Amino acid sequence: MSEQNRKYLRFGIAVAVIVVAMGYLAWTGVQQSKSYYVTIKELQSMNSGRYSKRLRVAGNVVPGSIKRAGTRVEFSLKENDLTLPVVYNGTEAPPDTFKDDSQAMAEGEYGRDGVFHAKQLQAKCASKYAPKNSTVQNQASNMNSEPQASAAKAAR
Repeated sequence: MSEQNRKYLRFGIAVAVIVVAMGYLAWTGVQQSKSYYVTIKELQSMNSGRYSKRLRVAGNVVPGSIKRAGTRVEFSLKENDLTLPVVYNGTEAPPDTFKDDSQAMAEGEYGRDGVFHAKQLQAKCASKYAPKNSTVQNQASNMNSEPQASAAKAAR
């Protein structure tokens, strides 16, 4: 084997090692960041696999259940008649919209103690900030009547 062929062989082996290493890192990164969205009912009916998977669970925050201590927050999520105790112990404080009766989504792991241990927490604004249906309907009817009035004026 000539000296030039050896250089090409070493270069090819080095490239192959780099490609395999990058593929392995990408695969493990995807596996670690993957999370499954489940309802509280699905979570409670899952087998022992629920303890080893990264999960997302959403529901409404039970009024009066929020207990704060720094960035640690204990609360309960409610979905229909089912409740789930949650402990959030993240690096960031919970969002400002995280309040009683707000919709929240917790991402983390379900513990054998029956508590969901969240690493991330998201909250939607409470429904009291949404416009009432009558207001929306009034605005829609006003918008529909304006083009008709303009057309009537133009015809005169």
